[in-house]
Amino acid sequence: MISVSNLSLRYGKRKLFDEASIKFTPGNCYGVIGANGAGKSTFLKILSGEIEPTTGQVSITPGDRLSVLSQNHFAFDQYPVLQTVMMGNKKLWDVMLQKDAIYAKTDFSDADGVKAAELENLFAEMNGWNYESDAANMLSDLGVKEGYHSKMMGELNGKEKVRVLLAQALFGNPDILLLDEPTNDLDVETIAWLENFLANFENTVIVVSHDRHFLDAVCTHIADIDFNKISLYTGNYMFWYESSQLALRQRSDQNKKMEDKRKELQDFVERFSANASKSRQATSRKKLLEKLVIDEIKPSTRKYPGIIFKAEREVGDQMLMVENLGKRSPEGEPYFANINFTLTKGDKVVILSKEHMAITSFFEILLDEIKADSGSFTWGGTITKSYLPNENSKFFTDDLNLIDWLRQFSKDKDETYIRGFLGKMLFSGEETLKKSNVLSGGEKVRCMVSRMMLTNANCLILDEPTNHLDLESITAFNNALKDWKHIALFTSHDHEFVQTVANRIIELTPGGIIDKRMTYDEYISDPGIKALREKMYPKLVKAK
Repeated sequence: MISVSNLSLRYGKRKLFDEASIKFTPGNCYGVIGANGAGKSTFLKILSGEIEPTTGQVSITPGDRLSVLSQNHFAFDQYPVLQTVMMGNKKLWDVMLQKDAIYAKTDFSDADGVKAAELENLFAEMNGWNYESDAANMLSDLGVKEGYHSKMMGELNGKEKVRVLLAQALFGNPDILLLDEPTNDLDVETIAWLENFLANFENTVIVVSHDRHFLDAVCTHIADIDFNKISLYTGNYMFWYESSQLALRQRSDQNKKMEDKRKELQDFVERFSANASKSRQATSRKKLLEKLVIDEIKPSTRKYPGIIFKAEREVGDQMLMVENLGKRSPEGEPYFANINFTLTKGDKVVILSKEHMAITSFFEILLDEIKADSGSFTWGGTITKSYLPNENSKFFTDDLNLIDWLRQFSKDKDETYIRGFLGKMLFSGEETLKKSNVLSGGEKVRCMVSRMMLTNANCLILDEPTNHLDLESITAFNNALKDWKHIALFTSHDHEFVQTVANRIIELTPGGIIDKRMTYDEYISDPGIKALREKMYPKLVKAK
């Protein structure tokens, strides 16, 4: 068990936590949520001992081992991959080093023999003889092939290092597991493996993630950081979100009788319990929800942006025709080839590829920002496009305040009109006078969304729209796209976003196009499509 009591943290006049207290118990997975800057990652660093709080203390049950997903991708560059994973179980690793050091002695004494015997017994008790094979299996499960196990960490790229560091954190069955954005840079298959691992993990997990599908799959509780406090709620993220929204609506309904409100909340809890999946985590959550006191459900104080896209005109019969489109990387490797498709009314298409730059290049070709190596495309005469790029730094080089920044992109220059669009994205009052070139990543994306809403386009092109956004903004964006009645081309690593928005899947590969009208979950679980994808990526087949 791990707990904090009377926790406070101040940086000058800024206060992140104020007398916060919370307890995390074994058998549960806690999702830590909060707006950008609320202190989620800082809280995990306090729990791990990396940061000292201003006041208060962290208590861990004596003997419990705490493991942390390292955010320093260079810390183990001088070590082999397999050893890096084994170092995750520090106590066992230290026993092995001591044992090996004794056996390496040239003047081996009787005392050394006694000490070696003690270490051998301890090593056996800790299942040390399976140490190396267990680490290798963990790496393989996370998609790190055996040929990489003997390489130095410094030889790996960023995505490969993330998998090794995740294996290190998970290795050796820690009592308390701290994970900060563990799904970053993982593919769908590896995330699914991690979800299953954590759903069957019997100790304590505390995780920060912006991936709602992941939080829903693994969490039994949500720890919400808000107003410098940490509030604990039973259930996964979707339960927290929907129950808090329901409670908020009820609070605003002054005429509804108390018993009617309680009945509505009770029905909501029962519905959520009945829909729980068969995983250990969901079964545990179902039992917790059945014991939940209705009065514990509170309305959320969090603010959600008002993302509302309106098209100035309907799309016509001709939207987009792509013929034999192809593009290579700067190194000459094929991003995609022989891409042929036609958009139809209402298409909301998620664009997939093993190589993200292939998708970005595809969007830039359609927007005439770069040229294709082969093929052509034709937009319909009624189509107006609005683009949210993944890389937006070129839009924020001037020191304009946010009102003047957004005014550049608007036909209507009236300040009240401009403030209205900024206000929808939660920029109000003095915040609208911020300089555009000093914004955070999340603030820049919110400004770019304000810019998109101004255009009233009928075709939205979105390159990783949820990057840098907090959960509230992601949820609002997701809801806006679900309600969108026109056409959209987008890519996203947010599973929930793709599953609930896309009605068509197009994957760009070096071997051509895969084009299916189905949900994302159907696409990734279809064995026929999996086999087809392997054929379309010749490099992957060769690597095997």
